Amino acid sequence: MNRHQHPGPGESPPREPVPWHPEESAETLLVTGVEALRADVERIVAAAGGHLRTVQDIAGAAPFWDAAAAVLVGSDIRDLPPRRQAPAVLVGLRSDGDGLWHLAAAIGAERVAVLPDAAAWLAEHLSRSRAPEDGGLVLGVIGGCGGAGATTAAVWIAQAAAGLGVRALLIDGDPWGGGLELALAAEDAYGLRWPDLAGASGSIDPAQLDDALPTAGGFPFLSWPGTGDRAADIDAATVAGVLDAARRGCELAVLDIGRGRETLRSFAWECDRIIVVAPARLRAAVATARLLQELPPVDTALVVRAGPGAALDAPLIADSVGIPLHGIMPEIKGLAAATEFGRLLETGRRRAARRFAAGLLDLNGADD
Repeated sequence: MNRHQHPGPGESPPREPVPWHPEESAETLLVTGVEALRADVERIVAAAGGHLRTVQDIAGAAPFWDAAAAVLVGSDIRDLPPRRQAPAVLVGLRSDGDGLWHLAAAIGAERVAVLPDAAAWLAEHLSRSRAPEDGGLVLGVIGGCGGAGATTAAVWIAQAAAGLGVRALLIDGDPWGGGLELALAAEDAYGLRWPDLAGASGSIDPAQLDDALPTAGGFPFLSWPGTGDRAADIDAATVAGVLDAARRGCELAVLDIGRGRETLRSFAWECDRIIVVAPARLRAAVATARLLQELPPVDTALVVRAGPGAALDAPLIADSVGIPLHGIMPEIKGLAAATEFGRLLETGRRRAARRFAAGLLDLNGADD
């Protein structure tokens, strides 16, 4: 019956539609039997203005998993249910140590929160999970071994994306890499660097971040300073806040990830996808296989760097490390000198580089 009609004899008056507010009804699901974790998470959820449901094991969590706005799994849980829809954050205590990251990779958790250090980040994450926004992709690029060419690939991808009209941002995720700005010859460009963001907490406005960053090659970038000064201490909460702002403000954030353990934990675990770059050599394949054990369980693909002296073919390397081959990085004459003297953007304009980057973006490269 149309709700604008009057009821007939014996009919009940039509009920007014009941408003539905997902942000009020959605709850956070915590799966743990550890009382200390439960108490910490309870305080964080309350501070974020949410509702918490706690169960002690996966069997008890299954009926509520996919309806939850966010799922938190304690460090005492050793597996996740199959065919789950809602992603999980592994939560643990500082005393859990390095085992947390290995456990997260083993069970397929998308994020790690070490309490109490990550309390602010977790509160922010839970607040956003009740009112999710569409966002861009954070694409991580990392070398399977030292000197693989990850920075070159990251620059070319950001440059190609910007050239195709994509709102792209290039982020330097290696505090020990010497400063991405040097590879762009942009050390004098006006704008913020990572040390300027030290101590930033809470949500970062994407538009303000974009306006404050320097630009090169038609895209903004965030770099560590290209100086010999001691690298500033940037905690994981600041990294998470910056990458969240990048995800909300850009269509594509390209993250050049360093290979240090702490760097991997701060940056790689914030990525939606990861590309691993490796030369076509046996030792590089072995190093890549080891690195994969430290990466989060997100879509990960391999790029093999072509070059003289290559001992293995690309499909063989991909098969040996167990991830799909997503491209061959071309050998361009003078690339080493271009990297050294800040001319990577020049090499990125060459046809081979553009085709390579466009392939990684799943777009067609343009001809000269």
